[in-house]
Amino acid sequence: MSDIEKDEKQTRFGKFSSLIVLVFALLGIIIAVNQIFFLKLFGFMPIGTAYYYYILGTFLSLVFLIFPARNKDKDALPWYDWVLFVLCILSNCYLAMNALNILQKGWEYAAPLLPTITGGILWLLVLEGVRRTGGKILFIICFVFSLYPLYGDYLPGIFWGSPYTFSQSVTYHSMGVESIIGIPLQVVGNILIGFILFGVALVATGGSEFFMKFAMSLMGKNRGGAAKVSIISSAFMASLSGSVISNIVTTGSMTIPAMKKTGYSAKYAAAVESCASTGGTLTPPIMGAAGFLIASFLAVPYTHVMLAAAFPAILYYITLFLQADKHAAKTGIKGLPEEMIPSFKKTLYEGWFYLGAIVVLIFILIYMRIEAWAPFLTIVFLFFCALVNRHTRFSINQLKEFLFESGRLVSQITGILAGIGLIVGSLSGTGVANSFSRELVFLAGDNYILLLVLGALTSFILGIGMTVTACYIFLAIVLVPALVHAGLDPMACHLFVLYWGCLSYITPPVALGSITASTISGSDPMATGWLSMRLAPVIYIIPFFFVLNPALILRGPLVIILISVFTAIIGALFLSVALEGWFYFYGRISFVYRIVSFIVGILFLYPYWVVSLAGVALGILMILSLFMFNRPKILSVEVNRFSIPAPLGY
Repeated sequence: MSDIEKDEKQTRFGKFSSLIVLVFALLGIIIAVNQIFFLKLFGFMPIGTAYYYYILGTFLSLVFLIFPARNKDKDALPWYDWVLFVLCILSNCYLAMNALNILQKGWEYAAPLLPTITGGILWLLVLEGVRRTGGKILFIICFVFSLYPLYGDYLPGIFWGSPYTFSQSVTYHSMGVESIIGIPLQVVGNILIGFILFGVALVATGGSEFFMKFAMSLMGKNRGGAAKVSIISSAFMASLSGSVISNIVTTGSMTIPAMKKTGYSAKYAAAVESCASTGGTLTPPIMGAAGFLIASFLAVPYTHVMLAAAFPAILYYITLFLQADKHAAKTGIKGLPEEMIPSFKKTLYEGWFYLGAIVVLIFILIYMRIEAWAPFLTIVFLFFCALVNRHTRFSINQLKEFLFESGRLVSQITGILAGIGLIVGSLSGTGVANSFSRELVFLAGDNYILLLVLGALTSFILGIGMTVTACYIFLAIVLVPALVHAGLDPMACHLFVLYWGCLSYITPPVALGSITASTISGSDPMATGWLSMRLAPVIYIIPFFFVLNPALILRGPLVIILISVFTAIIGALFLSVALEGWFYFYGRISFVYRIVSFIVGILFLYPYWVVSLAGVALGILMILSLFMFNRPKILSVEVNRFSIPAPLGY
């Protein structure tokens, strides 16, 4: 929890309200554990739809206590927040207790007066919840789309939708299984709660500090060590927490000053941290909420999503790592001071179980294949190890912080995804999603490149106003079916949308990740955003290539996969040469050679063997030209204690 969040908590909550938050967070966790593990505690085992209402009753209700309606309410809990809190509990409990009536009597289509009124209250509560947790822009989008069934039949062409009356819209949104309690909320209740708790448990037990020390002990001594530490530690933590901004605030507060101290400019340090944290949302094993949603939309095990997302994420971090190393070589930046480097053996001895927790999580996911159980079992392992270790032993206050932070994060994602459910429900119920996809295919014709470009632009624009998860869900409904209909790989299409939805974190004018990092480093926000784009070229390029060549997401014949992976890594190496203007064992290269190197990198990445062969030929000619017809710009580079033109990592 950041200092700002702690201050807000201390000023907004008294003892009673804090206790209520802790109790409801614990109650929600118990309900989820009971359902996921089929415990039937005290004979309580609700049907699926009733369970989702109970999740809303516990976690959506917390939204009205934790997230203020107005900025001036952040220092107090006004009476109307308590009213909304109680109203949310009562309405959801009523619907949960009538879950069988909803299913058996068809209340989704026509319900008695009282359930209809209750459903209307839930609709309004969800809209207010998404306003508080997702912001005004997402609220407006959810509000407009939630009313779509009322005005869709007045719209022309592909925007025409089946008409609904107001009461039909109320019952469909509140009692149907495609809207508020549709796929987004089902993912929260069935899978996501456990992984959010795991991320909080990792931080609460000291995981972020361990991964920072671990990265420093591995890379701190090398040239540009501070940047490499930032990349490795942020990759670990952001991939486990799934949150770009919170990762920048936590790890960036340590890595950015360290980078500046060793010689990186404030702008470069902020850009490295923002890029490293953004990549974490695309990196297994957790990937935030979107990874689990992909598995739900495709009806495949989450391990399939993890496997598909693995190599593009690795390629992203390889390119970022190479650029940081080349920049350090070009500017003479050395490693961290000896006194700042922790002992590798001591670090591993004190925190081995954090790495062990990741191994346990992946083992359960891949070998045992019980996705919903995996995070909870891993938390048990993590807590047990933390309790027996005197350096990480839990206190009562830490346990309270764990519960509060868990309640805050789960309630936030519940508020957002319940609101997005209104969008999904409206587009599905009116039939607009299918018609929109058909028209996109018709517009693009046989030109799937045009379809991908349209999809990329749409994803980026929506990513500006929505969270990554909201953007992904919207496009998974209206755009991905068009891409799949064009004959493209379904998994690749879903990842394509996810990648382009993440770009708003580092791309001006929004660049939330870059701006957050720039506030820590003291650099210019927009300049940091433009530099972040230069450091993360793979995130813009690779989605097109893995859609055209699914071997890059490890789908296809083994030989093709191995060749594609090898050429992509070579392509990443040449891209980093072009973007930093530095060639190993040679030194600085001219602008012309940088252009040639960029072309070589694209040729290697392009998913066609003839093009890759052209890249091999052009790359060989470039290297021969550099070393045979041009004098190297350096004879030696002072790197730590070695006076040699050292390759990566020395």
